[in-house]
Amino acid sequence: MKDDMRLLINKARAVQGTFNLSDDDLYAGSVGAALLTEDGNIYTGICLDFACGIGFCAEHSAIAEMLKNREKVIKMIVATEKTRILPPCGRCREMMLQVDVKNRETDVIIAVDKIVKLKDLLPYH
Repeated sequence: MKDDMRLLINKARAVQGTFNLSDDDLYAGSVGAALLTEDGNIYTGICLDFACGIGFCAEHSAIAEMLKNREKVIKMIVATEKTRILPPCGRCREMMLQVDVKNRETDVIIAVDKIVKLKDLLPYH
C-alpha cells in the first residue's frame, strides 16, 4: 500500500503545475490527481480554474480518463498541489460514488501518511 501511495503522489505531482490560459485569472494545472484502478491502471488529470464556475477538479479529469478506458472501480486516488495533498471536495466524492458503488471502498490519500475509505468521507450517503 505504501508503494502505491508514493507512486500515485509522484504521478499527481508530475502533471501538476500552474499555467495561464486566455487571461491571467484563468489557469489550469494548479492541482494534479492520480488514481489507481482495480485493474492496476493509473490515470492522471489536472484541474481547470475558470472564472465562471465551468472548470473542474483534477479528480474529474483523471476519472474521465479512466472512464474513457471503460474502467469504473477506483482502488486508490490522490490530489496534490504545490506543497500539500488535498482531500477530494464533496463534488468529487459524490462523483466517485456515482461512477460505481464499489468506489465506497476506494482508498483516498488525504495526507502523505494517511488514507481513509471514501465511505468514511461520505458516512450518511
